[in-house]
Amino acid sequence: MPFLLVRDTALKKASLKPLLDRSLIMYNVLSGREAAKAVLERIEEKVSKMKTKPHLAIVLVGNDPASEIYVKKKIDRAAKVGVKTTLKRLSETATEGAVLSLVDELNNDGDVDGFIVQAPLPKQIDYNKVLEAIKPEKDVDGWTPASMGKMVSGVKTFKPATPLGVMKILEHYNVEISGKNVTVIGRSNVVGKPLALMLLEKNATVTVCHSKTKNLVEHTRNADILVVAVGKPGLVTADMVKEGAYVIDVGTTRVDDKLRGDVDFDNVIKKAHCSPVPGGVGPMTVAMLISNVVEAHEG
Repeated sequence: MPFLLVRDTALKKASLKPLLDRSLIMYNVLSGREAAKAVLERIEEKVSKMKTKPHLAIVLVGNDPASEIYVKKKIDRAAKVGVKTTLKRLSETATEGAVLSLVDELNNDGDVDGFIVQAPLPKQIDYNKVLEAIKPEKDVDGWTPASMGKMVSGVKTFKPATPLGVMKILEHYNVEISGKNVTVIGRSNVVGKPLALMLLEKNATVTVCHSKTKNLVEHTRNADILVVAVGKPGLVTADMVKEGAYVIDVGTTRVDDKLRGDVDFDNVIKKAHCSPVPGGVGPMTVAMLISNVVEAHEG
């Protein structure tokens, strides 16, 4: 008899339903919604016992539609667990100096535990300069050069929310990492590189692939855990995945007004455990950002 463990109600009602009729072995859906719910419940309980509430500030420059959606999600999730948020808006025409001035203000605001500058920024602003201006102790996004350097050195610091979310999904589903072969496709500073470091900390054997990698399939088929963060819909197909592997899809691309991941989910789920898009890493990114804010508040 086939089996399929689905923990996400929305997924049960959506694309997975047709799979139940197929006489094939099915694997776990690695639901980020389910994992995020568990993280946020723990945070809510912790915050409810605090005399003062953690405070996150968000800098939003311009009116990028996707950024507006992401920021609203962060504010809504934070409010539900008792974390205070302040939204600082600047216009699309704001100067680099204006953004840096606001960063300095937040750096020195004792009531703000941590803050983020939502990307992307308008073209007249150098995002790297903005990141360099953020104090590490306020860097709850974990993206500043100082935070990255500490992570490389094994020094305690805030870790980027998306790769940290990947690690928490694996933890939530009790996936053994130590000694496993892990392949990460993508080498960005936002996901690929920090994730590789986090996996090494957990004693995984890590291979990082990218656009110049030869024989990509050779690396993916050898992976006990495969993480894909490229932004190329359908890049990873079922024939590229090891039977019983754990596959985390970080890619999100809007195609015909729908979000698509880097993994051919409907077919990969027949032979491996896999996270969906949407409903996978996205909810975890928000949850881990809030977790970092609470950690900053605790000192």
